Amino acid sequence: MSKYVIVVEGTSDINKLKNLIDADFVSVNGSAISEEILQYLEELSKQREIIVLTDPDYPGEQIRKKISQRVKCYHAFVDRKHASNGKKLGVAECDKEEIIRALKDFVFLGEDNHSISFNEFCSLQLTGPNSQERREKVAKHFSLGHCNSKTLFKRLNMLNITYQQIKEIL
Repeated sequence: MSKYVIVVEGTSDINKLKNLIDADFVSVNGSAISEEILQYLEELSKQREIIVLTDPDYPGEQIRKKISQRVKCYHAFVDRKHASNGKKLGVAECDKEEIIRALKDFVFLGEDNHSISFNEFCSLQLTGPNSQERREKVAKHFSLGHCNSKTLFKRLNMLNITYQQIKEIL
């Protein structure tokens, strides 16, 4: 995996990952990602493959969004259930097996073109009470990590996954 550059939120993530995998790392210093870092990633993406691996929380999603708007990159998602030590949530707290799984199952997220409408999404019973098991099945199939309904809908559209593809899985 040495050809990849893994983008993480902070130095604690780098410290966790550098003992597990052979790759180069870039820290964006949290959700206040600077213009300089975004420009650096743009230049870097012309020569190297970039994988974004952020915490499974709102700031992590915002970082992904900012980077994806400017840089062609891949995304690895850790499952929220395996990314907590009971007090903190994030990549640095994630168990080794989950990090390796996430990096093995990275995906390219394309432009948001709404491949599935919100009405179609709801008709598949991926929202509301008792939808968690169905969401987990879809998220696992597409290597999207743990997702609430809103995040799953966004990620499915970013991947250009259609209603029919999801229906076949369920």
